[in-house]
Amino acid sequence: MPKAYIETYGCSLNKADSSVIQSILLENGYEITDSPEGADLIIVNTCTVRKETEDRMISRIRELKKFKNLVVAGCLASAQPSLVLKEYPEARLISPQSIGRIMDVIEGKEKIVLTPSGKSKLPSFFSQSVVTIPIQDGCLGECSFCITKIARRKLMSYPIRAIVESVKKAVKSGVKEIDLTGQDVATYGIDLFGRSALKELMEYIDEMEGDFLVRLGMMTPEIAMKIIDDLKEIIKMKKVFKFLHLPVQSGDDKVLRIMKRKYSVEEYKELINEIRKTTSEITIATDIIIGHPGEDEEAFNNTLKLMEEIRFERVHLAMYSVRPNTLSASMKQIPEVEKKRRMRIAYDKMVKICSEIHSNYLGRIEEVMITEEGKHNTVVGRTLNYIPVIISKGNISSIVKVKITDYTYYDLRGEVLTINNK
Repeated sequence: MPKAYIETYGCSLNKADSSVIQSILLENGYEITDSPEGADLIIVNTCTVRKETEDRMISRIRELKKFKNLVVAGCLASAQPSLVLKEYPEARLISPQSIGRIMDVIEGKEKIVLTPSGKSKLPSFFSQSVVTIPIQDGCLGECSFCITKIARRKLMSYPIRAIVESVKKAVKSGVKEIDLTGQDVATYGIDLFGRSALKELMEYIDEMEGDFLVRLGMMTPEIAMKIIDDLKEIIKMKKVFKFLHLPVQSGDDKVLRIMKRKYSVEEYKELINEIRKTTSEITIATDIIIGHPGEDEEAFNNTLKLMEEIRFERVHLAMYSVRPNTLSASMKQIPEVEKKRRMRIAYDKMVKICSEIHSNYLGRIEEVMITEEGKHNTVVGRTLNYIPVIISKGNISSIVKVKITDYTYYDLRGEVLTINNK
């Protein structure tokens, strides 16, 4: 039986793509191994969202090309194929939106497959308590800073039936947390039905039997605004974590226009207020880019003000990184030293706000689903609003009552009171 090694970098969608690749390989008689040594096939699923990530990918390809049969997949292969081939001319390439054809590349029928070829295959083998299942790929935006748009060019949704079957298989395998991911999950189904079908999909999943919870992936604010009534209904579903990831990117209208984001700061605030009317316990995660071209001191301060006003429970901060073939790359750049200064200020602000939010949980009793091993003989669980909780004992997949005794800006710490091994 031939052995295959898969190495994955980047976002949850990339991880989901690797799960799809793994399922295809298993169905075609491959054994998955955890080391490139001795593997008959090596697949590196790449990311190129930032310059330092791109450099790391090229360095890793340089290390792996000594092995035979190397396939380069993912966003670097799709957005910058010439960069990969310059480093390794013998590389075989496949884009994220054509992974259903990966056997054509492996078997030598094609060397390079970059043309989007539709979405049909989903993960069918599950061995962990937390899995990621993609529901769509691509977006309807044209953000000036985004190289992912070049890598994942079309909006492509998986059929409802295929997603439902994949979720059923996961639950039957004992999976407790299912992360439904995509580049913009709010757009799910628009390419298939001419409208978002996210609520319809979630209704099927919410009716399934089994003890599991679903976390929805990232969605752009402008599409979320269009389906706000559906989102309110989804949040109320019994099998859905009370969690939404809505990247704002900047708290300044001028910068949002430069970024080609399709909403204003006021519209974003209205969206969050509407969502929080459904449940005050919901966790709102966001992304913020620091130092994008056009961000002056006033614009930066407006972003800090928005962080204070919204009080995000989770913030993914990123210092702007120039990406080739994007509009933002041609704009006047902010000096690195200034970007770093602003990044430190924003990071301190984020830590302060998130710590204050988590301090409100001290002494509370929370029901927590344990999903993974932690560090130093601990386990990690999630509250219903998806805050990680570090505890000293408990079995993976069990549900426990925990008294919160400590916190950091990132997580909660607690003592187990009761265990329900469902």
